[in-house]
Amino acid sequence: MAPSRRAGRTGKVSDSFSMRLHLYSLAASAAGVSLVSLSQPAEAKVVYTKADQPITPNSTVLLDLNNDGIADFKFVDDFHSSTTGGGGAFGSLFVLPAQPGNAVLGHTVPTRAYASALFSNVEIGPKGDFLTGAEAMAVTATSGARPRPLFGIPSTCSAPWANVSARYVGFKFMLSGQVHFGWARLNVGCSGSRVNAVLTGYAYETVVGRPIVTGLTSGPDETETSARIDRAVAEPSASAEATLGMLAQGADGLTVWRKK
Repeated sequence: MAPSRRAGRTGKVSDSFSMRLHLYSLAASAAGVSLVSLSQPAEAKVVYTKADQPITPNSTVLLDLNNDGIADFKFVDDFHSSTTGGGGAFGSLFVLPAQPGNAVLGHTVPTRAYASALFSNVEIGPKGDFLTGAEAMAVTATSGARPRPLFGIPSTCSAPWANVSARYVGFKFMLSGQVHFGWARLNVGCSGSRVNAVLTGYAYETVVGRPIVTGLTSGPDETETSARIDRAVAEPSASAEATLGMLAQGADGLTVWRKK
């Protein structure tokens, strides 16, 4: 029995529809490249550790940024007093690398290197000026009961970290032979000829070479990333819509698309 005309017509429609669907799928794949990159980003991951560690005169506090049992940096609080020459005392707080290849963000003057006291929302990354030696944070001195000038500054407490709260020191450190960046947050104050500090938290970026922002305690929110993907799918660009529309028209649309 010969096939009915209805059955033959259905076959042609099906073939045409399959072709259009195939072309549409190709176009969607091409337009969706950016969506794939959005759904699989190399997201930064910040690991934050809360702390409440006092740093007192004549003590050394080791900082293990990634908590692997190996100290990455040291905070050294020094205090000296003397009864000669009318008496006097000197206190200082320094930060320095504890491992080769590590460095502290800072700056230098002719006679000394200082660790920068950063505010929040400051990026720490490859463009920073990192130093590998001991960097002063705060220094103070007295001669008898009076302040002693330090480096030409007549103050009982000087240097970038003199009497500050919630400031950040930036770090570059080696982890499995790769460069990572991190920060530590401290409160620092001088009392007479002594410097006291409290380490209140620290963090590092797990992605090799990726900058970190002071005060940031976590990486990008996965929910926010998903929302961006949903918006991109729900709101394709005008050019993507036009391309999909033309290819969905079949051969005629394909000809127009190729000319574009």
